[in-house]
Amino acid sequence: MIYRDSALPGFGLRVGSGGAKTFFIERRIKGRVKRISIGRYGPLTPVQARTKAQELLSSIILGDDPTAKKSSYKADNITLRQALDDYIAARKDLKKYSQYNYRRSMEVGLPDWMDKRLIDITKDMVESRHSNIGEKTPVMANHTMRVLKLIFNHAIAKYEDDSGKSALTINPVDRLTKGRAWYKVERRRTFLAPHELAAWYEAVNQIVSSTTRDYLVFLLFTGLRKIEGVSLRWEDISFESSSFTIPDTKNGKPHTLPLTDFTANLLKNRVLETKGSPWVFPSPTTDSYIKNQTYAVRQVIAITGKQFSLHDLRRTFITIAESLDIPAYALKALLNHHNPNDVTAGYIISGVDRLREPMQKITDYLIKVVKLNDK
Repeated sequence: MIYRDSALPGFGLRVGSGGAKTFFIERRIKGRVKRISIGRYGPLTPVQARTKAQELLSSIILGDDPTAKKSSYKADNITLRQALDDYIAARKDLKKYSQYNYRRSMEVGLPDWMDKRLIDITKDMVESRHSNIGEKTPVMANHTMRVLKLIFNHAIAKYEDDSGKSALTINPVDRLTKGRAWYKVERRRTFLAPHELAAWYEAVNQIVSSTTRDYLVFLLFTGLRKIEGVSLRWEDISFESSSFTIPDTKNGKPHTLPLTDFTANLLKNRVLETKGSPWVFPSPTTDSYIKNQTYAVRQVIAITGKQFSLHDLRRTFITIAESLDIPAYALKALLNHHNPNDVTAGYIISGVDRLREPMQKITDYLIKVVKLNDK
């Protein structure tokens, strides 16, 4: 219920359904009627509320907009942590792994900035931190600042007052672009050569965790991206049709691939080991999939003396497929590469059964070079 003051037009008291009483003013501002809360009855007396109402109403008559000032104050106090949360919430297309990646980039690269106000993060701070991180890992330095740039761009657009003016007018990360300060990082082109795969496979089989062992081998034999492989659920596997589906891919479209006898047997052996878990490669400590394979990768590197990353296994799969003269469109289908400008590819439908032969050809070659039949 609303009670209006007859002596001071625009001033009133609102009584909520629960009995809470709040003083307010109501006035047309820039063509729109706006109601502005002054405070609760009790902490604020009627005399104090009327005095505050007179001040606000007078300022509105003189052209001020108290709601804009309130919005600007809020925007001025937004922290990096809040801005990151808002950015992730706004990006409806952002996958869970990307969300995790963005949060980790900020929490690892800029942990002491998380509770700083955005308006307090300066160009000099950005330039200095980029250099400090880059002394050890240029790739991480670039990635951290690219994420920060995205957050600032979103904040500049989001945190506006009612007049449409943003509390943030510059993105401090732009200095890296204007000053050409980004690190030049060559794209990795590493992979495991065929003659290195036997030693690699032998080293992988020395890993204590059977889940991690199977995961690394499955990546090599399918060419999957690491997150696509590790996040597989049993509901994505069909032994009846000898296939598996990646529901959440990089291009956003579910992707079904054939299982060969080798990969099917690998997964069938895992069914008993997972003990009812919905995940094909479950974590031993949490109700999720295995999160960190760093120790296992380092162990294999120490045994073989050969550096490799999980994505190198995908590059190895691609390199072998190309060496076996797998047709280009079949290879693109196996890897789920999608080029919107490739008109011809749009007319070629590579169903799962049409991919069995090329997938089997790659599997046969891998079995040969890892010397699986010799064991």
